Amino acid sequence: MSPPFRADHVGSLLRTRSLKDAFRAHQHGDLDDAGLRAAQDDAIRGIVKLQEDVGLHSITDGEFRRAWYYGHFIDAVEGLRPEAASFDFRDATGDRMKFTGTQNEGRLRRTRSISGQEYDFLRSVTSETPKITMPSPSTMHFWRGPQSIDESTYATLDAFFDDLAEIYRAEITELADRGARYIQMDEVAFAMMCDPDVRAAVTERGEDTDDLMQTYIDATNAALRDRPGEMTAAFHVCRGNYKGHWLATGGYEPVAEAVFGGLDVDAFFLEFDSERAGGFEPLRFVPDDVHVVLGLVSSKSPELEDVDDLLRRVEEASTFVPVDRLGISPQCGFASTAGGNPVTEDDERRKLALVVEAADRVWR
Repeated sequence: MSPPFRADHVGSLLRTRSLKDAFRAHQHGDLDDAGLRAAQDDAIRGIVKLQEDVGLHSITDGEFRRAWYYGHFIDAVEGLRPEAASFDFRDATGDRMKFTGTQNEGRLRRTRSISGQEYDFLRSVTSETPKITMPSPSTMHFWRGPQSIDESTYATLDAFFDDLAEIYRAEITELADRGARYIQMDEVAFAMMCDPDVRAAVTERGEDTDDLMQTYIDATNAALRDRPGEMTAAFHVCRGNYKGHWLATGGYEPVAEAVFGGLDVDAFFLEFDSERAGGFEPLRFVPDDVHVVLGLVSSKSPELEDVDDLLRRVEEASTFVPVDRLGISPQCGFASTAGGNPVTEDDERRKLALVVEAADRVWR
């Protein structure tokens, strides 16, 4: 079998209590780097076993070495620092939460491997297919928009993304040399551009949403351009995933033709877990050689979905993408940040097992 798999998952998983305690002790100076790394190694062995035990063939390290899903990227790239994002997360009650974006401060330079050590350890503890997740190029711009770029360094947005694409290409080449054959970019901007309120906010800050979308498509394709033919590149389109909160609402129709038709990727991981995601009709723009993994199981809620409902929804989606190019997954990770979503480790296990059960019933 080769990725993406019929039963797959997005990447991040709930940090164990012992790992959270280790992060906290390290932050307070009570645990050295070697102690934290040992705690991470032990927790990763456990989360790999969980994935294998439920029957998954796509294995991640749960992003257990990261504080949040792209924090490791900033740590390894000179010229980027964290700064407050322009958009808030929210939930059905109206509660809002702040998050972090990036600020450019000088020329971008990759100072070391970003995920190479993550891959090496993961490969050493599983006989299944390791998957490495990484933030998409738009992540380094969209959260703060034009104000995120140091204009004394980069006179144009294209110049910024040219340097960024070089960093991705170098990282992907190194991962391939280490043996990686399955990578996934995690993307939020395209899903946010499906939301009329977000589009209005982008226009208000002086940008054209369609032009910006094309810039991000071009930047992503440039980042992936030199990947070897045996490497699967997946692309996860996310509406935001932070402690049960989200960033945007609306179906994929406003971006589907440009994004699905314009990105040079092998698979899309798409969220379809709630009414906020709209229907499957935008899948008509997915090229004939691209797979779609349907995010039908919520990582935001402990309620376990009904397997027959999942089968029905796969059948509905197959109207637009043949069933032999479909798969099933949770809609997003379970812990895009170390704090995680409002679900338990038992909830997580049951939901991952449900994904495998549903896939077995569709493609047995």
